[in-house]
Amino acid sequence: MIMPAYELPKRRRIYLMRHGDVTYFDASGRVIDPDNVPLNERGRAQASAAGRVFAEQAIRFDRVIASGLPRTVETAQRVLAETGQRIDIELEPAWREIRGGHLSEMPPDQQRDAFLRVFEGVVPETTRFLGGETIGELIDRVLPPLAALRADRSWDTALVVLHGGVNRALLSHAMLPGQRVFIGHLSQATGCINALDVGDAPNDWVIRMINHAPPEALHRDVRNTTMELLYQQFLTFSQA
Repeated sequence: MIMPAYELPKRRRIYLMRHGDVTYFDASGRVIDPDNVPLNERGRAQASAAGRVFAEQAIRFDRVIASGLPRTVETAQRVLAETGQRIDIELEPAWREIRGGHLSEMPPDQQRDAFLRVFEGVVPETTRFLGGETIGELIDRVLPPLAALRADRSWDTALVVLHGGVNRALLSHAMLPGQRVFIGHLSQATGCINALDVGDAPNDWVIRMINHAPPEALHRDVRNTTMELLYQQFLTFSQA
C-alpha cells in the first residue's frame, strides 16, 4: 500500500513581547499614571537587548503591533532601532493591559488578593484585577484582535509588544485553543520574548518559546513576580 505524501503544515510566526521595565511609584511613593509611564533605564536596556537578539538572527517583521501605551511603543521602537528596520508601528487599544480599579476604595484585608490572585494558577473569569476588570472581560477584548491578525494573510512574521496580563491571556489561548482559560502563573518578565507559530486551522498553535528575557535569559536573580514586588512597594509606601 502506497501512503499518500504528507504535506507539512504551513505556519506563520508571532513574536509576542512584554514591554521593558517601568517604574510605577516615584521617590515619594506617589503612583505614576500607568497609562503614561515610560520605560526606565533597565527597561530601555531590555528592549534594546531584545532587538539585538532579533538582529543577530536577521529576523524581519512584516507587521509590528503595540498596545498604544507608551511603554509598549517605546519597546517596539527600540527593537526596530536595533534591527535597522523601518516599519510603522500599528496600535491596538484592545490589547492594553488588564485594567485595575481604585485601591484607595478597597478594604486592607482585600488588597493582597487584589494584587496577587489574578496571577495564581488557573484564574476564574470572575476574578477582578486590583478591583477593576475581570479576567472574563480581559479575555473578551483580547481574543478578537488576535483572530483578526490570524485572518490577515499578508504577513509571515509579526512582532506584537504588549503587557504581562494580556500576554498570559494570549498564551493561555494558544496552549488550550477553544477554551476560555487564563493561566496566571505563566511568568512574563519585562522585556521578554515568546515565539508562537500559528497555522490555518483554528487550533493549530505551536508554542516555540516562552519568557526568553535577554539580557537575563536564565532569570538567575529573580524569584518573585512583578505583582509581588509591586505589592511590597505599595505596602511600604502606604504605611510610611
